[in-house]
Amino acid sequence: MSEVRMQEAPEFKPGTFCWVELGTSDNEAAKNFYTQLFGWEYQDNPMGPDMVYTMLKLDGKDVGGLYKLMPDMVAQGIPPHWLSYVSVTNADEAVEKIKAAGATVMNGPFDVATHGRMAVIKDPTDAVFAIWEAKDHTGSGTYNVPNSFCWNELGTRDTAKAGEFYTNVFGWTTEPLPQSPIGYTLFKNGNRGAGGMYQIAPEMGPIPPHWL
Repeated sequence: MSEVRMQEAPEFKPGTFCWVELGTSDNEAAKNFYTQLFGWEYQDNPMGPDMVYTMLKLDGKDVGGLYKLMPDMVAQGIPPHWLSYVSVTNADEAVEKIKAAGATVMNGPFDVATHGRMAVIKDPTDAVFAIWEAKDHTGSGTYNVPNSFCWNELGTRDTAKAGEFYTNVFGWTTEPLPQSPIGYTLFKNGNRGAGGMYQIAPEMGPIPPHWL
């Protein structure tokens, strides 16, 4: 992440998804796949003796991140996954609010060099997301354009519990999507869509709760 601070990035209002990141079992195969699929470029940044953090770029702007899952993460049974980050003003205060609302703090809060402060959270329905307090790095340099992230969606087995949690923690409001055959809920941050939520149905198979 050494070159990110020179880049002008959008300002992300608190409660807005601001970054997406892939933890993968094979970073070279993942880089090959996504660069071919979306036309991304990448920049590898050594983060210590055993870790490289890869910045994924679109038109020279950071669009997301990628890293190889660490051995301890694999030992815990953490599968390859995309992680969605929500912008917060103060990570430590957000963590206290999150714990009080019934979620589990899996990691953090901790500083990522001078780029920001973060924590990884498992919500009360077992879906995992992260929070990001921006310092030098505000988040994605581009989004809502082709080949960048544009929507973040929660699949959960308890939409009532999840809805209560996210409205309490981030001040989101919920709005049902009346045309949806699966009972889709919009999360709104002020007047802007923050994401979506649906109930995982049995016929969907053994899908764990997740943000996509």
